[in-house]
Amino acid sequence: MLSTTTQDLSVTLAGVRTESGVTLLSLTGQSPVLLIFLRHFGCSFCRQAISDVANLRDELSRRNVRPVFVHLGTPERARPFFDYYHLPNVERISDPAAILYRTPPFGLRRQHWSTHFFIPKVIQSWLTGSIKKYGIGSLQDDANQMPGIFFLKDGKVARTFLYKTIADQPPYLKLIA
Repeated sequence: MLSTTTQDLSVTLAGVRTESGVTLLSLTGQSPVLLIFLRHFGCSFCRQAISDVANLRDELSRRNVRPVFVHLGTPERARPFFDYYHLPNVERISDPAAILYRTPPFGLRRQHWSTHFFIPKVIQSWLTGSIKKYGIGSLQDDANQMPGIFFLKDGKVARTFLYKTIADQPPYLKLIA
């Protein structure tokens, strides 16, 4: 996790609005936030992440944790994916220029697509059902952007999950424990 002060994080969160117009700072003031950065909507693993969070919706609600997704697409392009996974009203942040992705404390890296497509873990995940279950689409955004998940609580980053490969399986419930 990159070092940043609580004040710096508050400034960052105050400057970021969801697609519904609410600031991320306001959301974190209401409840803990599971901030999920996606790669692109053509990525089967990103579709899986949306599905995983949809499946955990009741548990997240029980724990008073609000999921917020950050994506590289436009709101119009994002909407059908969240609708498909029954998350039409989940808070989302459209960040086509990946500004929030690179802003501390998030600082998510870019990695050339060839270094994460052709590794055994990714190929195995695709072959064992990821593509069949979640599909794969065209690259319309930055295929080099790595995803990440940050659990924001009490104005701080409480826990972080940084992907080593695009096929990693985040421990969602451990992150919010």
